[in-house]
Amino acid sequence: MVRMSAEERRESVIRAATAEFARGGYYGTSTEAIAKRVGVSQPYLFRLFPGKKAIFLAAAERCIEDTIRTFREAAEGLEGEEALHAMGDAYTRVIAERPELLMMQMQTYLAVAAAEQEGDHEFGEAVRAGWMRLWDTVHLPLGADIGETTAFMAYGMLINCLVAMGFPPGHRVWEGVYESARTKGRKEH
Repeated sequence: MVRMSAEERRESVIRAATAEFARGGYYGTSTEAIAKRVGVSQPYLFRLFPGKKAIFLAAAERCIEDTIRTFREAAEGLEGEEALHAMGDAYTRVIAERPELLMMQMQTYLAVAAAEQEGDHEFGEAVRAGWMRLWDTVHLPLGADIGETTAFMAYGMLINCLVAMGFPPGHRVWEGVYESARTKGRKEH
């Protein structure tokens, strides 16, 4: 059996944490569950990450970076409406195929709100910085138009909510969403 390097183990922890936090949220997920999913002890987990918050932030940052990469690849060489539809289609495809990314994203927003309520602003600052990288990634292909970027991100949040609530493809709530961002014909979760 080939031994994994510490970096490979960190990657395994991030993937496992994404799945666990997506399902249970920050407060409902134990580091024990993450360690068990990876197949390591909790003490080893804490050699890779200083604590649960660091594990959650690594998973949240990975989720944001995966979304940035999705948008960047979809919009490559495109501008304006072509970029908008390519990014919308790519995003809905990703969240249909990998629902844990959508749920991790939603859990991240909840965790930031809870941390802010507790006076932990560092947590939110890290997530907001990632979100601003996401914003900038879509802003340029949309012609650096603030209104277009805002509308795109607003549609994205609407899509997140509709998918998270389980509205099936073809339901009337999707009628106002532009065609390329609708989930019809995609795998339901």
